[in-house]
Amino acid sequence: MTQVKNDAIKFAYWVPNVSGGLVVSNIKQRTDWSYDYNVKLAQTAENSGFEYALTQIRFTAGYNAENQHESVSFSHGILAKTEKLKVIAAILPGPWKPALAAKQLATIDHLTNGRIAINVVSGWFRGEFDAIGEEWPEHDQRYARSEEFIRALKGVWTQDNFSFDGKFYQFKDYTLSPKPIQKPHIEIFQGGSSRAARDMASRVSDWYFTNGNTPEELKKQIDDIREKAKANNHDVKVGVNAFIIARDTEEEAKAVLQEIIDGANVEAVKAFGDATKEAGAATAEGEGNWAKSTFEDLVQYNDGFRTNLIGTPQQIAERIVELKSVGVDLILSGFLHFIEEVEYFGEKVLSLVRELEAAQQNQITAKSA
Repeated sequence: MTQVKNDAIKFAYWVPNVSGGLVVSNIKQRTDWSYDYNVKLAQTAENSGFEYALTQIRFTAGYNAENQHESVSFSHGILAKTEKLKVIAAILPGPWKPALAAKQLATIDHLTNGRIAINVVSGWFRGEFDAIGEEWPEHDQRYARSEEFIRALKGVWTQDNFSFDGKFYQFKDYTLSPKPIQKPHIEIFQGGSSRAARDMASRVSDWYFTNGNTPEELKKQIDDIREKAKANNHDVKVGVNAFIIARDTEEEAKAVLQEIIDGANVEAVKAFGDATKEAGAATAEGEGNWAKSTFEDLVQYNDGFRTNLIGTPQQIAERIVELKSVGVDLILSGFLHFIEEVEYFGEKVLSLVRELEAAQQNQITAKSA
């Protein structure tokens, strides 16, 4: 496989550690939330060129996810069976406290030679928090709490005798030992598309995940967040969600998409849509991640269809390079049939992406010569 350069676009995949797959549809999905399946998937993914895997955090059932494995312990289980893959464990401030998360993740970092990362999820589903007896601050306060959570993690991971006096978290003269292997600290990811989410990322996060969208709309978000990050003397990389349907012909790929939508679980999709509207109404701008999402978009609950990585390997590779050109650093990938489609993607698509990147770089070099 072509060696990956530092500026090459990176690839992650959603770990199916919850049941139901990634589309709210009755279509058959050859995927499984079991540990054995996920070990095989992780090994396939790292051999296919994926650098990251993202575990999901759920405490209650929703949109077909009747069973859920806990994210941090499941991430460690995957890391134990892989060699290169970095696994991003999703964590919710509230159920997790910074001191516990910092120590837990630092230990896993040592056990896996620096291959754990964290995705700080501020939360959008109130019913889940109510069910487990957790406080539900209003929208912007959830992001304020997450920002404190991240600042606390960074402090604990990088300083001795760390003290912090925040609204949500307080530390006094705390020293964590041993600290993580990764320097300056374990990588921190964060999601969301609201202004509060982007502003938080521009101050404290290493990576910012956003829902699927067109290159034009993504560029607006990316330009906004990078301009603000620069003003904060901060640097943040951007990942975008995409549900990938790669087939030998465009007709085959489009037929699969239509089959997914035709088989949508209407009741579950509408319930999810209602929950997202409630969450979006609580933002300062009155809209959230899914403000412009149609019913069809919501069948893949992170707007993965909107990124339009649906077609032949050549079409998808060209669209990925276009996403890179507007500032996307990572594609967070979902698939209908995970193991075989991850393998197909590595063989047929990712290799084309590397060829297109190399050709672009050669053109740039030739022009500057």
